[in-house]
Amino acid sequence: MRNEGESGGEKFSNLAIKYSKDYLGKIQTMPKVPVRSLNDFSVWYTPGVAAVSMEIAKNRDLSFDMTWRWNTVAIVTDGTRVLGLGNIGPEASLPVMEGKALIFKYLGGVDAIPIPINVHEKEEMVNVVKSIEPAFGGINLEDIESPKCFYLLETLRNSMNIPVWHDDQLGTAGATLAGLINALKLTGRNEKDSKIVVVGSGAANVATIKIFEAAGFDIKNMIVVDSHGILHPEREDMDILMKNNPWKYDLGIRTNGSRITGDTKEALEGADVLIAASKPGPGVIKGEWIRKMEKRAIVFALANPTPEIWPSEAKENGAEIVGTGRSDFPNQVNNSLVFPGVFRGALDSRVKKINEPMIVKASRELALYAEEKGINSDYIIPTMEEWEVFPRVAAALAEAGVNENYARVRMSKSEFYERARQIISLNREMIEKMMDQNLIKKVK
Repeated sequence: MRNEGESGGEKFSNLAIKYSKDYLGKIQTMPKVPVRSLNDFSVWYTPGVAAVSMEIAKNRDLSFDMTWRWNTVAIVTDGTRVLGLGNIGPEASLPVMEGKALIFKYLGGVDAIPIPINVHEKEEMVNVVKSIEPAFGGINLEDIESPKCFYLLETLRNSMNIPVWHDDQLGTAGATLAGLINALKLTGRNEKDSKIVVVGSGAANVATIKIFEAAGFDIKNMIVVDSHGILHPEREDMDILMKNNPWKYDLGIRTNGSRITGDTKEALEGADVLIAASKPGPGVIKGEWIRKMEKRAIVFALANPTPEIWPSEAKENGAEIVGTGRSDFPNQVNNSLVFPGVFRGALDSRVKKINEPMIVKASRELALYAEEKGINSDYIIPTMEEWEVFPRVAAALAEAGVNENYARVRMSKSEFYERARQIISLNREMIEKMMDQNLIKKVK
C-alpha cells in the first residue's frame, strides 16, 4: 500500500533521469564580456591580460575585484554521504552537486562550481580544499560522512581566509532554527524552557544543537538519541566517543541535564519538540511515541527522501506543527532556504569566516520574513518560491559579519540588502530571458 508522497517521489525520479539525459547536465559556463572581434581577445586574453595579472601579483586581494572570485563558491564533496543514498562515490554525487549549483545561481546569484574529489582521508581533503582557495570566494562542503565532516569544517574554518561552510551541518541547522522559532511562537513556548528531543546524531543534528545553543536555548533541556539510545555521561561507549567522535562526546556530556536513559520512546515523554534527522522512514518514529509528548507538540521529521513519520500520522497522534525536508508537504525545513542567501551575504561582505552567531542572525531574519507574512501551523518558514527572502538573509549575514569583524567590505544592512537584491534579481531575469528566447530549450 502506497503512503502519502510515494507516487509523487517516483514521478520526480523518472523525470530527473529523463531530463538529465536530455540536457546533459544542469549547468554550464558562459562569457560575461563582449566578444566582437579579435581585438576583444587581445584585451581579455593576451597581451592585455598580463597587466591584470601584474596588478593582482602586487595585491592578491584585487583578485576579488578583477576576476570572477568575488562571486564564486566551490562545492566540494567526496561522495561519502549523499542525500539519503549513503556512500555512492564522487561520480554519482555530481548530479546532486550540479543541482546545488543551480540553486546557488537562481536563488543567490552565486556562481558555484561542483568539485567531487576522489580523495577520502581527512588530511588529504584538507590539503585539496586549501589548495583551491585562490580560485574561489567561498567553500561549500557537501555530503561528507560523519564524523569526518566535523573535523573538516573545524580545521578549514580556522586555516583559510575565505568562508568555509558545510551545508549538511550549518544550512540544515539554520533552517531548523528558523522554523522552530516560529513554531514556538505559535504554540506559546519559549526558547529557554522548551524540552527538545533530537533523534539522530549525524552532521545536521550536531550542528543544530550548537546553533540552538548559540541562539539562547538551554542545552541541558536537549536530549540526543542515536542508534544506541539516549546520550548521557554514563553511557558505556562514552570513552570510545571521546577518542573517535569528540563532537558527539561533547553533546553526551552537556545535554540531557536530567540524565534520562532509554531510547526514543522514553526521551519523548513530556517533550515539547522533536527534531529527527536520522534515517528514512516511515516507522522510525511511531505515532504512539508522539502521544507521549506535551500537548501542541512540534515535530520536525527531516529525513530524505521519506520522513521518519508521515505528517498525517504525527498530527493524528497530537502534533500541532509538523515540518519535513520535502517540498510536497507544508513546512519544508530545508537548507536551500539558507545557503543561497548566506553565501550571497558572505561574498558581498567578503567575510573570512561564518560563525554560529552569524548563522543565528540569518535564521532569525528567515523566521521574521515568514512572521511578517503571517505564520500558521502550515506556514512557519518561507518556501523557495519566495525569492524576496534571500536578499534579506544575505543582508542579515553580511551585517553580522561586519559586527563580528570578519568582513573586508563594510556597509550598512540596507546597502547590503540592495546589492544582494540587485544581483539575485539580475540573475533570475537572465535565466528567465534565456528560457523565453529558447536558449534554454524546453524538453517534453
